[in-house]
Amino acid sequence: MSDLVIIDGENQILGRLASKVVGYLKEGKKVVILNSEKIVISGPRGRVVNGYMLIFGIGTLFNPYRLGMKRPRSPINIVKRTIRGMLPKTHKGTTMLKMVKVYVGVPKEFQGKEMIKLEESSAQRLKGKYVTVGELSKILGWRGNVN
Repeated sequence: MSDLVIIDGENQILGRLASKVVGYLKEGKKVVILNSEKIVISGPRGRVVNGYMLIFGIGTLFNPYRLGMKRPRSPINIVKRTIRGMLPKTHKGTTMLKMVKVYVGVPKEFQGKEMIKLEESSAQRLKGKYVTVGELSKILGWRGNVN
């Protein structure tokens, strides 16, 4: 069972966490990320939200009246999309993405199990402002439940 890595996402920086997850995936390990709504994105709240909302207003080439491409809104999909962007754009990258499971909160099957916190991606390193993925999801229109 040593090829399963359980990561607690609370107060972890999204980009740094995603790059470490990609490292684990390249080693052939399966990764489970818990508390995805508590992962943080560095930067002032307005700039982060505007960056994510920017793509909503762009029309498509075939149907310019249908606004925007499919954009992730839930914390699970925002985290998986960030990891996907760091993986190779090949069949191997697609296979690696399937080895990642992301959860909002902590499901019953992972309660009491040992979770690791990555020191190099801790939000304590940030000197500026940040926003959590859960807050961003609510602003983008996610209707789920943030604990």
